[in-house]
Amino acid sequence: MKQVRSIQRALEIVDSFRLGQSKGVSEISREMGIPKSTAHEILATLVEAGVLARDDVTGLFQLGTKLIELGNRARSNYPLNRAAEPFIKALRDEFDETVFLTLLERDQVFYLDCYESTRRLRIFSTLGDRAPLYCTSLGKAILAAMPPDELDRYLSSVKLEPFTVNTITDPVLLREDIERTARRGYAVDDMEHEEGVRCLGAAIRNEAGRPIGAVSVSGAAGRISGEREAEIAVRVVAAAEGTSRAMGYRPGESRQNQ
Repeated sequence: MKQVRSIQRALEIVDSFRLGQSKGVSEISREMGIPKSTAHEILATLVEAGVLARDDVTGLFQLGTKLIELGNRARSNYPLNRAAEPFIKALRDEFDETVFLTLLERDQVFYLDCYESTRRLRIFSTLGDRAPLYCTSLGKAILAAMPPDELDRYLSSVKLEPFTVNTITDPVLLREDIERTARRGYAVDDMEHEEGVRCLGAAIRNEAGRPIGAVSVSGAAGRISGEREAEIAVRVVAAAEGTSRAMGYRPGESRQNQ
């Protein structure tokens, strides 16, 4: 499929910005490997469209409000978001811990929605962020629901980098953890992605029975353990199953289509 190079470059420039980051023309030109004149033309077009904003004092560029508008529109119209909303809101209200909804995208979890805890000590994440599958409860739940060949492909290609001292970086141990996840029906992130944070996650399936995302409850490690883990896990699994049904998943019928 033929790509329009100028559009591709514009998207690459937008994607290069991180949260709260500002950049100048010279920096963008250097990062993208394009002439300053070309960078300036693309940036001017993106500013005119509201995709980027330019500070009149510093001359630096940052992400614009048009992306907020488009993001909110896409999120509210996304089928998974609509299907999961009542379940994830009920989870947050029941346990007053932060609840995440993620989408499986390019071997990562993409944070699609979030209901935050009202506690003073609570977990935050930015919608639109991505995280690895191997060290999050959301990702491990998805891995446990994958067909064997897809799981083998992922485990043979992923680089298991440590995020904390608890991150599982041994492929054999990771596979064992995924097998435990499949048996019990939910995954545990025991401070593997962030220090002091424990998460319980369960996979969401589409009509064909394939994992397309996951839901999780996250909180301070001391609050999500012991008897409370068992209590929360039951509800996380129920929320994932309810969302899966809303997405058209029927276990008895869908297994034939995998």
